[in-house]
Amino acid sequence: MIQFLSATGTASTAEMIVSFLPIVILLVFMIVLVYLPQKRQDKKDAAMRNSIEIGDKVTTIGGIVGIVCAIADKDDTLVIETGSDRTKIRFRRSAISGVEKLDAGKDSKSAPVKK
Repeated sequence: MIQFLSATGTASTAEMIVSFLPIVILLVFMIVLVYLPQKRQDKKDAAMRNSIEIGDKVTTIGGIVGIVCAIADKDDTLVIETGSDRTKIRFRRSAISGVEKLDAGKDSKSAPVKK
């Protein structure tokens, strides 16, 4: 330790770059492994929330499951109808964690009625 403090020589530029290289590599590695996948997932979540339509079955981040019965664009909220007593609850769009789209085409492809 004393020898290090009393050293009179200066480190060359190449030695300084080599000493900081592991830190730079670690920083780039962390950005690639953590930041970029999270950014991609955030874009998918935003697209899912923006595609919500009336009649879709949604699940909130609190675990409430219901059907969307109204959408207010100006304040970015949804009205969800839950339960058998048709209780209506207002949620912010950002509180939605999952969406099951309403499949209108599934009902029209049912077997024809025989007479």
